[in-house]
Amino acid sequence: MISLENLQANFEKVEATQYEYYCQVNLNIYDFPSCQALGTQAAVGRHLQFTSKTPVNDFLEVRLCEDGYSGWLQVQYLAELEYAPTKYQPVTLSTTQIQERLPAVIAFTKAAMEQPNHYLWGGTVATNYDCSGLVQAAFTASGIWLPRNADAQDAFTKTIEIESALPGDLIFFATNQDVNHVGLYLGDGYYIHSSGIDNGRNGIAIDRLSDEEDEVALSYYRILKGAGRVEKSYQP
Repeated sequence: MISLENLQANFEKVEATQYEYYCQVNLNIYDFPSCQALGTQAAVGRHLQFTSKTPVNDFLEVRLCEDGYSGWLQVQYLAELEYAPTKYQPVTLSTTQIQERLPAVIAFTKAAMEQPNHYLWGGTVATNYDCSGLVQAAFTASGIWLPRNADAQDAFTKTIEIESALPGDLIFFATNQDVNHVGLYLGDGYYIHSSGIDNGRNGIAIDRLSDEEDEVALSYYRILKGAGRVEKSYQP
C-alpha cells in the first residue's frame, strides 16, 4: 500500500523514475487535476510512475509505462497501488507475430460488443470504451501495445490505401485533418468501433463503409481519412 508520505520520501531519495508501481484495481486517470475529463483507465496490473510529488487539487501527475500516457490520479487511490518489484519490460514483436494475433484481436472486439456496454470517453476497461480505448484494449489482450489516442494510433501505424485494408487494420476518421475516431477493419467493407451518443450508436457496433442507407455509417464515411496497419508493438 502506498501513501503520500512514503511517495514523497522516495522523491527525496532518488529520481522518481527509479520507482514503478502497479495497479491492484482498475483506476481512472484524468487529463486535468479534476474529475471532469477522464483521459484513460489503468487496468489491474498496469505500471505507472509519478512525475510529481506535490498534489494539485488532490491529484498527482503520473505516466503510464506501457503506452507513455500522462495524466492525473486522485491521491485517495494511492492505497490501490503497490511497488513493482521489476520495471515494465516492453516486448518486441515481429510483423509476422502481430499478424498471427489479429484474429484474436478481432475476436476480442466482437466479444466486447456482445456485452452490455455504452460509449465512455476515456474508457479502456470492459465493458465501456471509447473508440481508441476499444482498439487499444483489443490489441493489448493479445500482447500488442498501441498508443492511447486515435491520432497517435494513426501516426503509429503504417499508412495504407483503404482499398488495401485487411482484417485487423485500423480505419481512421478525421475532421479538418484532425483524426478523432478509429475502428477495426473486419473485411468486406465492414469495421467495428465504439461510437458516441450524438453522432454514433452509444457503444460498440459494426458498420459498413459507404453505407448510404444508414445515417450513422454514412456520417462516418463522409469523414473517412484512411487506413493504417499495425506492424510493431509500442516501445516507450
